[in-house]
Amino acid sequence: MTPTLLELLRRVDTPTVCNAIEVAQGKRGFDRFTRGTMLCSDPDGGAMVGYASTAKIAAVAPPTEPAEVIKARRMAYYKHMSEGPRPAITVVEDLDFPDCIGAFWGEINTTVHKGLGTSGALTNGVMRDLGDLPDAFPVVAGSVGPSHGFVHVREIGTEVEIFGLRIRDGDLVHADRHGALVIPTEVIDQLENAIRKLLETEQLILEPAKQDGFDFEAFEQAWAAFEAART
Repeated sequence: MTPTLLELLRRVDTPTVCNAIEVAQGKRGFDRFTRGTMLCSDPDGGAMVGYASTAKIAAVAPPTEPAEVIKARRMAYYKHMSEGPRPAITVVEDLDFPDCIGAFWGEINTTVHKGLGTSGALTNGVMRDLGDLPDAFPVVAGSVGPSHGFVHVREIGTEVEIFGLRIRDGDLVHADRHGALVIPTEVIDQLENAIRKLLETEQLILEPAKQDGFDFEAFEQAWAAFEAART
């Protein structure tokens, strides 16, 4: 991923990237995206882009393993989050889903993760402390709640599932208030051109539609130009 592509991905929303992947693939049917409505801690803060650092947690019931095992795994978790390719996104599956109660993502944990160099968090679980989370560290979560429950780390670096989207450690993820997707490795070299082509093509419809006097005849002409540009 080049610096130019990274900057562009941060400026566009996840639906745009979803469409651009199909442009790069030359067909419809891309399906590596989340299903259902997710919540964003900073809806106007733009997208987060990065390589996934994955883990699994649980919080409804207390851990049954010895305290020293839980502590060692917790430290291993933070070490994992501090390493790996950058930019990085922390992707955490709450195993209690859909009955999640433990807010792993509050003021302290988001600040720690930002300090360790991750660019945001994606989870099917709970976030809290809205209004006190650090700037430029968005959280896209399944719900909002007040408690941390018995939250503890179960797995580190394994494949996770977030709202129907399976994500492996190291996958390139794009996420915002619309949800998240995994960018296929094979389209990365074509993605910058695909995004720019998509944005230019959309203007063939958007610009005429915003003009005074726009009518069905004008729409027909604009749509014909739009269709021609997409083929």
